[in-house]
Amino acid sequence: MERNQAAGEGPGEGAGRRVCVVGASGKLGRHMVRHALDRGYEVVGVCREQSAGKLGEFAGRIRVVPGVTDDPAVIARAVEGCDGVLTVLVPWGVHGYATGTAQAVLDHARPDARLVFSCGWHITRDGKDVYTRRLRAFVAVFGPLARLARIADLRDQVEACRRVFASGRRWTVVRGSDLEEGEAQGLPVWSRHVGDPVLASNRTRRTDFALFMVAALADEALVQEAPAIVGRLTPSALAHAAGTRDAAA
Repeated sequence: MERNQAAGEGPGEGAGRRVCVVGASGKLGRHMVRHALDRGYEVVGVCREQSAGKLGEFAGRIRVVPGVTDDPAVIARAVEGCDGVLTVLVPWGVHGYATGTAQAVLDHARPDARLVFSCGWHITRDGKDVYTRRLRAFVAVFGPLARLARIADLRDQVEACRRVFASGRRWTVVRGSDLEEGEAQGLPVWSRHVGDPVLASNRTRRTDFALFMVAALADEALVQEAPAIVGRLTPSALAHAAGTRDAAA
């Protein structure tokens, strides 16, 4: 299986470019804002009005557009003039929140914009992913229970990604392993398919997930790819380091 490391141009690559972070007030979103600012991007953040206070550390450094992320009018205002859009696809509730968010971004982002979406490993693009029994059981049990409780609908994220895959846009869908807090380890390693031994550790630092998302904006090798990622210093990544290559090579 092909394994890679995301290529990024590093600090300064975003100079003169504007990026929108959809879901900016969440943990992943705030990390993306930090990384984007560090790389010189002008940042627009979208989040619910009641969550805008979580972005206080960025006051005076970013523009905040308050509103729910599945509202096309909110997204249209936020992505206007943006060179890239980083979107956290959250399947909250049972009313198609993730699908509505993805569709709003697809409809209103500039035709040439880089669109980078986040989701979990359970999303598959071509049906060639090989899942552990544990992950299959989690999806089979948690999915129906979450829908019954009206908390979340994993099928919504599946549909959102299906629309992205079919869009023909300059998209990347980053499929994350289990996330953990902690100091940055650097750009995660990725593979096209879950089941690759390099991914076996199933752990990625949240800040590194966000770093991969931001780096993808400048990585042409990731256009129309759905990379499954794992932390670069996890045991499985280190054990299979010889099988990785720089995607910019």
